[in-house]
Amino acid sequence: MSVKKPNVAVVGATGAVGNQMIACLEERNFPLRSLRLMASSRSAGRQLPFSKKLLTVEELTEDSFRNVDIALFSAGGGTSERFAPAAARSGCVVVDNSSAWRMDPEVPLVVPEVNPHAVAGYKTKGIIANPNCSTIQMVVALYPIQRQAGIKRIVVSTYQAVSGTGKRAIDELSSQTRAALAQSACKAEVYPHQIAFNCLPHIDAFLDNGYTKEEMKMVNETRKIMEDDSIAITATTVRVPVFFSHSESINIETRQYLSAGDARVLLEKAPGVKLVDEPQENRYPLALDAGGQDMTLVGRIRQDESIANGINMWVVADNIRKGAATNTVQIAELLVKKYL
Repeated sequence: MSVKKPNVAVVGATGAVGNQMIACLEERNFPLRSLRLMASSRSAGRQLPFSKKLLTVEELTEDSFRNVDIALFSAGGGTSERFAPAAARSGCVVVDNSSAWRMDPEVPLVVPEVNPHAVAGYKTKGIIANPNCSTIQMVVALYPIQRQAGIKRIVVSTYQAVSGTGKRAIDELSSQTRAALAQSACKAEVYPHQIAFNCLPHIDAFLDNGYTKEEMKMVNETRKIMEDDSIAITATTVRVPVFFSHSESINIETRQYLSAGDARVLLEKAPGVKLVDEPQENRYPLALDAGGQDMTLVGRIRQDESIANGINMWVVADNIRKGAATNTVQIAELLVKKYL
C-alpha cells in the first residue's frame, strides 16, 4: 500500500532534539496526515505547538504505535531498545536518533546526502539509525572527495558544543560563565570538570584502548556509512564552551591526488554543503554562523604539505539540526518518497 501522507509520531518530543524534529517537520512541509507526540509519563499532558495548533503529549507505551507509519525517536538508547522493536512490530518504521542500533548489521545507518540507498534496508527490522552528530557533518563534507579520489586515512579533532549533552549542560555552561565572571566558585555536575572557559578532551566514557566511545563512534560509523572498512580513521573529541554547533578539524589522505582547488570545486557543488572559504577576507566556518541552519559549512581547505595526497579542512554544523533532528526528518522524507 502506498502511504503518501503518513501518520507520524515523535518519541521524546519534549527534549531539545524532539522539539527540533517537530519544528523541522513544519519548516520542511513534511507531507503527514497526523502527528502524535510521545514522551515519558513525567511529560505526558504537556502541550507543544505544531502548525498553528497545540498538540498534547501522550505517555509512551508499547501500545502507542497503532496506526503510526513513521516514528521519529529521540529518547535515549535504553528507551529505544525497549520501544523501537515494539513500534516495528506494529508495522511502523522507526528512525532512531540514539546510538542503540547504529552498528547493528541489520539496521541501516543513513545520511541522505551520502548513502540514501541504504534506507531500503529498513525492511529487515523496521528500524533505521541516525548517526552520531559529529559523524554526520564529517561524512557530508568528505563523501564527495571519497567518491572522486578515494580516502585512505582520516585524522579528525572535534570541538563539540555542550548542547550535545542536553539542556542540563546548556544550563551548566550558563551558570558557570556567570559565576566565573563574578569570580565565584563554579559548580560542575554535568561534566567532571568546569566547562566554562575550558576545553575537556573527554566525551562519553573511556574505553580500554584509551579512546572514548564518542571517538570510536566516529571511526566505526564513518566506515559503515561510507561502505568502506579500509579507511584508516583516528579521532580526538573535545567538549568546548560553545552552546550550539560542532566544529571539526579534518585531515585526510586521499588514494589519488586531489588538489585543494579540486576539493573546493567538488564541495561547492555537494548537496548539504555550504562553502565558506575566503580566509583572506576572514570568512571561514563559525559555530555562530552554523547555528540555526541545516547546511554543513566547509572552509580552510588547503593542501597538507607534509604528505603527497593530503588535504586539511574545517567543518562546522548545527548539532541539534543537521546533526540530529534534520537528518532524521530527511530520512523520513526518503521513506515517504521511495519506500512506503
